Amino acid sequence: MTTLHELAQRLMTLDDRITDCMKCGMCQAVCPMYGATGMEADVARGKLALIDNLAHEMLKNPAAVADKLGRCLLCGSCQAACPPGVKILEVFMEAREIVNEFLGLHPVKKMIFRTLLPHPELFNFAMRVGAPMQGLVFRKSGDAQGTVCAPFLNFMLGDRHIHPLAKTPIHARYGALDEPRRAGGLKVAFFPGCVGDKMYTDMTEACLKVLRHHGVAVFMPAGLTCCGIPALSSGDVTGMLGQLQANVRALKGGDFDYLLSPCGSCTATIKEYWPRYAHRMGTGEEGFVKKMADMAMDINAFLVDVLKVTAAQPRADAVSVTYHDSCHLKKSLGVASQPRTVINANPAYKLTEMAEADRCCGCGGSFNLFHYDHSRKIGQRKRDNVVASGAKIVAAGCPACMMQLEDVLSHNNDAVRVKHTVELYAESLN
Repeated sequence: MTTLHELAQRLMTLDDRITDCMKCGMCQAVCPMYGATGMEADVARGKLALIDNLAHEMLKNPAAVADKLGRCLLCGSCQAACPPGVKILEVFMEAREIVNEFLGLHPVKKMIFRTLLPHPELFNFAMRVGAPMQGLVFRKSGDAQGTVCAPFLNFMLGDRHIHPLAKTPIHARYGALDEPRRAGGLKVAFFPGCVGDKMYTDMTEACLKVLRHHGVAVFMPAGLTCCGIPALSSGDVTGMLGQLQANVRALKGGDFDYLLSPCGSCTATIKEYWPRYAHRMGTGEEGFVKKMADMAMDINAFLVDVLKVTAAQPRADAVSVTYHDSCHLKKSLGVASQPRTVINANPAYKLTEMAEADRCCGCGGSFNLFHYDHSRKIGQRKRDNVVASGAKIVAAGCPACMMQLEDVLSHNNDAVRVKHTVELYAESLN
């Protein structure tokens, strides 16, 4: 646990990083949490003011500080809108780490982040055991979305409508996948992410279908695990580093040109956070992690920018699709036009833009677990924009956003299906 002296030293470095904040309030207009609560303390400006006085507040009421810092989706909207360019997400991550070290990690989080996720064989076994038993706990809740719920567990889970676990996860279907290159062709490492491996397996299969159609060989080794963003967002750098080390071990044996993921959050974590924290593993593998970060790419961007997939002329009977810009995909990676091109590459669909397409859907990873009421309220605004578009399908480039969209649409009994962009494109291929 961090001593008071160490705490003071680290807080001083945070103070130096927030001096550029002009208190202009630009973050207020784009903050989804402020839109839901109307509270100044929920805006980045308010949290930066808290951090500026963090040493005093920590000694007075550390639990309250942890709660205030936790009331943030880490969507990056504030950082993208900040005129002086304050690295708000980095500051918030660092502050959460300091608070976590001061208070100590909750035993449940410690078990998940430090025992389960860094050991993929244990994590995979737990999920494989849980999948056949979910019928005993969950019941069907949404026809269009295919979601399930567990009313008698609402006290613990909230009234969530969630996507069920796949009967057979991707890692069990393929094992260690290492396809040979076609003559002169590309080869990619494919990082499905936890949700792509264990829940949205149709999405992952669609990605593999598209890559094979374009003659791209796939390396998907056994031993891949969580990218580490849930642990890092919770302030547990130790857990995140354990997960990073597991992924390094899995990827080190491969020969590939790109590292692709269908998850905007995973891709952003690999590109931005893996190299930033790699030196703290103490294994001397910073060079390899930097190489992986440079090779990391969102699959939509790969299809359009590398494989040159282009839009097609929609058919007269084309189905209307609207698109939600996932926060990490657009605001962190700058990927916005490519997913739209991927949707339009299938002539059976036509893109219909919704209002506020790039406004956060309210998931925020662990934010959704600990602040579900606020998450649901933010998600309702996104749901209203989806429905107002008149589209039959809403597409996204992040499985976490897909989970949130399914939840809010299912609660409203909306007959709008949720799909990954690549799923729609894959339908047009033989």
